[in-house]
Amino acid sequence: MDSIIRSIIDRIWTNFWEGGVTNPLTVIEQITYLLFVKGLDEIEISHEKNDVLLGIKTKRIFDEGHQNCRWSKFKDYPAEKMFKIMSQDVFPFIKNLAKDKESGYAKYMEDAIFIIPTPIMLQKVVTAMDKLEMKDRDTKGDVYEYLLSKLSQAGVNGQFRTPRHIIKMMVELMKPTPEDIIVDPACGTAGFLVEAGEYLRKNKSDLFLSENLTEHFNNTMFYGFDMDRTMLRIGAMNLMQHGIENPNIMYKDSLSEDNEDNGKYTLVLANPPFKGSIDAERTSKDLLAVTKTKKTELLFLALFLRSLKIGGRCASIVPDGVLFGSSNAHKAIRKEIIENHKLEAIISMPSGVFKPYAGVSTAIMIFTKTTQGGTDKVWFYDMTADGFSLDDQRQPVKENDIPDIINRFNNRDSEEEQNRKRTEKSFFVPKEEIVENNYDLSINKYKEIVVEKKEYEKPEIILKRIINMESEIQQKLKELEEML
Repeated sequence: MDSIIRSIIDRIWTNFWEGGVTNPLTVIEQITYLLFVKGLDEIEISHEKNDVLLGIKTKRIFDEGHQNCRWSKFKDYPAEKMFKIMSQDVFPFIKNLAKDKESGYAKYMEDAIFIIPTPIMLQKVVTAMDKLEMKDRDTKGDVYEYLLSKLSQAGVNGQFRTPRHIIKMMVELMKPTPEDIIVDPACGTAGFLVEAGEYLRKNKSDLFLSENLTEHFNNTMFYGFDMDRTMLRIGAMNLMQHGIENPNIMYKDSLSEDNEDNGKYTLVLANPPFKGSIDAERTSKDLLAVTKTKKTELLFLALFLRSLKIGGRCASIVPDGVLFGSSNAHKAIRKEIIENHKLEAIISMPSGVFKPYAGVSTAIMIFTKTTQGGTDKVWFYDMTADGFSLDDQRQPVKENDIPDIINRFNNRDSEEEQNRKRTEKSFFVPKEEIVENNYDLSINKYKEIVVEKKEYEKPEIILKRIINMESEIQQKLKELEEML
């Protein structure tokens, strides 16, 4: 991330703390509201410029009665006037922005509260934020990542923030289609859904030529569930800012009996909680029937299978323990996926991917729901680098397996990929071998390590060389002594 952007966010963060707003999640929420308002105006300005070039007039975000709600209008106002407009006009405007009052955005903005306490503090924050250049979506993503990195409670209850480049890789592996119905049952800030939308805009832009597909994209394609209302608000704003009009962002305990989703979705993209407590009494009996456990990472895999339509696909991050755990519950869920569905791939990731939040080792599991089996052989990839250092600093580095992963996965039916040896980065393992190993899916179970044979000189030769060197040293010392 640009050091200038980082320093601006640090300054804004300090302004909040000096003003008495010290809860990190609250700070992020308030900053998100302001970023959202700023982003809306940037979109509007872009529309206005395009309209001038094309000689047309498209639909506006800000009608005539809400021009004072535009960032470019109020940012230069005196502190008192800015505060009044923000609290009385801008905030009510964004709370009521959704056309569909039953939408996730509308529901979770209902109890949103503007809590910046003083006009001076608001002015300081707006002045600093105005220096943030966020014209492209990558920069917006960087800002969000850095904000989320400041969450002191990151990692509690398994809520590790998924790095954006890992999300992007998973989306590119799954290749969403305009007809897909996409869900993230533990969506947080909706990173997977946002990236799926961006992928479609970039690679399937002709979907917007179809009225039906455009309607689907804006209203019925994206679903996200979470139990943190603040995250739901941030996620809803994030999706709307990325051009998805009515995202289905809902408060829901995905593992509970209340979640009745069954055969509804065609694509799951997720990084579900790895740990944390669950209410055993409220946990869905359907899920427990597949894997009797309190471990959320196993129950979520059972949930994905239930939620998908037949033919639906899933790419989910899982902790390594899911791949090799020896409990009955661990083996049950692996057996279910391998025997009754089609396990496609296991991508092993280095433990530093989730730093600085945690050093947990993870993998990406990719499978298709069939109910009829279909696992023939499983593609494994040993990812050792993701383009960033694997320490707490996570600085950009040259080593990066991600392009290779995408290329090899997309060409895994090729003769070259089919015939790779187990000493290489990627290789196939037949189902029969996996079954023989108690459905163990850890890559180290199957990867072959090449040990290079090192030839050393005979000891007597090495000893003779040492004696000669010692003799030379003694001779040089004697010569030096004579010179004194």
